[in-house]
Amino acid sequence: MNTLPCGHPGRIGTLRICLHLAVEEPPSSTRHLTGVGTHYDLVCAECTPAALVEVCEACADRADQKSFPSGWHGEPEILVRDRKLGGAWSTRPCPVRPLNDGCLAPVPGHWLALTAEGLMRITDDDQWLVGPVELPEENPVDIRDIPDRPRRGLHTSRDGRFTAVVSDYGQFATVVDLDEWATVLDLDRDWNDNEFTRFPLAFLGEGETAKVVAGTDWNRLDVFALPSGELLTDRETAAPQKGEPEPEHYLDYFQGALHPSPTERWLVTDGWVWHPIGAPEAVDLVAWLGGDRHAAEHGRSLTLGREHVWDQPIAWVDDHTVAIQKMGIADDRMLDGVELYDAGTGRRTGMFAGPAGRMWGHGGLLYVAAEAGLEVWDPAEGARIGFLEGFTPTAHRDGTFAELRNDQLRTWTADSGTPAA
Repeated sequence: MNTLPCGHPGRIGTLRICLHLAVEEPPSSTRHLTGVGTHYDLVCAECTPAALVEVCEACADRADQKSFPSGWHGEPEILVRDRKLGGAWSTRPCPVRPLNDGCLAPVPGHWLALTAEGLMRITDDDQWLVGPVELPEENPVDIRDIPDRPRRGLHTSRDGRFTAVVSDYGQFATVVDLDEWATVLDLDRDWNDNEFTRFPLAFLGEGETAKVVAGTDWNRLDVFALPSGELLTDRETAAPQKGEPEPEHYLDYFQGALHPSPTERWLVTDGWVWHPIGAPEAVDLVAWLGGDRHAAEHGRSLTLGREHVWDQPIAWVDDHTVAIQKMGIADDRMLDGVELYDAGTGRRTGMFAGPAGRMWGHGGLLYVAAEAGLEVWDPAEGARIGFLEGFTPTAHRDGTFAELRNDQLRTWTADSGTPAA
């Protein structure tokens, strides 16, 4: 077997690097796009692309992970291979006005909206007021002057029995049993830079296994049984004392939006760490609920860390692959697109350029509500494969996407499988 320029035999890596990067602790680098998809090479500050060589997989992988590639040179290739989208459309008058684009949510067979009057049920042919839901007032002293924050958000359980009204970028949330019309849980995550993250909350299970996982402090998540509100994750997560080392299970991490995988094997948390660095993490839900009391404090890091960047659209491609929007590691040097990560290993498994907007996963595809309309992306191809101009949904249920604006409810249900060629 031939020896490669890095001094090692073996299979050639997927990117070229300069030899300064083929070391145990490589210097910082920049990504030079080749013009083919998002394929890139790595170049240190002392070299030019002319100095690039092919190295073994281990050297290429180490340079990609450890050289902190902070910037891009060149432009990515955005693959657009639009095919005709089938699917079924429905439009009807619906004079319901959600408080914002986070206040429409799915329940089996219909939709739920949070309006100025309260919760509204919306079916195919009618809508009616369920009742008001109130949250405590935020302390104005704690709130920085950021437009439109805090604001209300709406979550629903898979079976439609429970809903949660949250203060995104705020402190409070409440969980309501819609069958009994009763509050079953009030939540308070205290105040510590809450204005930078959505309220961490997600429903798990259904029926007798129904639960909710939510923020109960700026750096803590807990799981509660429903409808009893019983705490299922009691544990000690004390803060360090001045001058003392951090306790073993202390988590110096600002919790953000929560994204359970389709079978609830994993939970991705979209939070950040000081100074500030966006740091999505994958928590092993099965281990946590199975007896590993501190699994939530020891999540697996995804991405290399993203300077000043978090609160990005996140969606699951399958039960192990999570898609996170934006490519890169610094807010002023990022590209529109998606990075794919394996939740079990934390390794990046792919990336492709283009997607930008609210995002859902369904049937192995990604659906993105871009400014011009709904885009359908195939992660396997790294390409856009369909586009619905002028349709910008804000909610999704089992392949049905809903847009509620201009006193109309408009839905589109995707055909099962890949769009026709």
